[in-house]
Amino acid sequence: MAAPLTEAAIQQVRHLIATGQLLPGQRLPPEAELADSLGTSRSTVREAVRALVTARVLDVRRGDGTFVTSLRPELLLAGIGAAADLLQGGFTLELIEVRRILEPAATRMAATRIDDATLAELDACLHRMSEAGSQDELVQFDEEFHQLVGATSGNATLASMLTGVSSRTTRGRAWRGIVEAGATERTISEHAAILSALRARDPQLAEAAALLHVSTTEAWFRSVLQADDDDPESSQPG
Repeated sequence: MAAPLTEAAIQQVRHLIATGQLLPGQRLPPEAELADSLGTSRSTVREAVRALVTARVLDVRRGDGTFVTSLRPELLLAGIGAAADLLQGGFTLELIEVRRILEPAATRMAATRIDDATLAELDACLHRMSEAGSQDELVQFDEEFHQLVGATSGNATLASMLTGVSSRTTRGRAWRGIVEAGATERTISEHAAILSALRARDPQLAEAAALLHVSTTEAWFRSVLQADDDDPESSQPG
């Protein structure tokens, strides 16, 4: 946690941005001027700027100054994925539950906005999944498929949140493909059903196909956790 004076300076700069006194892409005043306007020291301002750079609110350009970033959702919400990666294994199921809420919604929205070029990209992703030489490759193309669907939803905030919560389950999805018979074939089939619904531009069908896809993963994780409860010496996918 930042020191009280630094935290106060952070909140003051955030207030300037939130109220439109500092706009996306705008250059901050020089350090001495900013410190004077905030009623604090230059060292405190430097600490506050460092914290806001880490949060991707500000961007320091050497020799040019400090600027407010674009404040785009995919920039500011990138921290969700970083935070999810640090969660302990027991929270993986919670992340899948969140994904079960977000994924169908994003897929439903994508069905109303998708174009032929994007459909071709998704088809290529599906083909690469079917030709993948390892579970790691398959999961990589799986992620590309879903990220593209999320981006096509037209809602950058939703897409960024979905990417963040999905990243933590990657290892578990790869493990499922190794230990569960037929998992790879079912995964590819479920993606094909999502693509078919998107190609039909059918929001309800697309939403249902995405829900089924995430629900099968969730059901598998629940069965693994139950098995771990029954056998404390077994290992969980993380």
